[in-house]
Amino acid sequence: MPTNFIAVLLLLIISACSSLYGQNLRSHPNNAFGNNEFLLYKVYYNSVFTGNVNAGEATITVNGKGKKMFGSPVWHIIGEGKSKGAFNWFYKVRDRFETYIDQDAMVPYLFVRRTREGSYKKDDDVYFFHDQRLAVSRKTSTPIPANIQDFVSALYFMRTINLSDFRADSSYHIDFFLDDSVYVSKVIYRGTEVIKTDFGKIRCLKFSPMMATGEVFSDAYPVHVWVSDDENHLPILVEAKVIVGSIKMELIEYKHLKNPMKARID
Repeated sequence: MPTNFIAVLLLLIISACSSLYGQNLRSHPNNAFGNNEFLLYKVYYNSVFTGNVNAGEATITVNGKGKKMFGSPVWHIIGEGKSKGAFNWFYKVRDRFETYIDQDAMVPYLFVRRTREGSYKKDDDVYFFHDQRLAVSRKTSTPIPANIQDFVSALYFMRTINLSDFRADSSYHIDFFLDDSVYVSKVIYRGTEVIKTDFGKIRCLKFSPMMATGEVFSDAYPVHVWVSDDENHLPILVEAKVIVGSIKMELIEYKHLKNPMKARID
């Protein structure tokens, strides 16, 4: 019997049980974001061969009005990225990622992936059954630890964390699920910096999440993320060193923030 058929059958059985009994989850406060938040980023690629190239744009939207899964209100977060202009000729990108996060527990129920990058294509749908400690994808089912995240929900969960939650060594550990595997990422707090943006100077907190090395990253900590030093913890800038060159995402527009942007200093 095909593996994907078994996974789907298992998914249907667990879905029925979970809809009857619900999922008993933690309660985790969220003071960072709310309904209808919209973020727009410019994406740049830089290498010794190309220089600094405007490679595309990315958007992230949050919708929580009337959305439910397993009987609980959820945040539906959609991240989309696409290449633009000349970059389309040698590496066309059309990516869409979605996550449905329990609004009280800040853990995902469903992760949707639609990846189109050059000749590479990958689609997946992953359901998270936290009571059963199980993730069910299109291909298989995988045991998971409590309060696991997908990589989109991980970003929004990290926005809700206070610096007081970081340990004495200024780091935080988070479990996340990707490609039918469980990873543990150590996120290091690097301190504060002021970042110049299209809408002024922003006082930021700098973090570096640990990434899996391999075909994309050669360093365990190749990514740096700057978030606004206020209640929003808004991702302002992301820089990632890849095998050849680097990629930068810079926030150029935001709408419907939950809190005033108090990190602006001019």
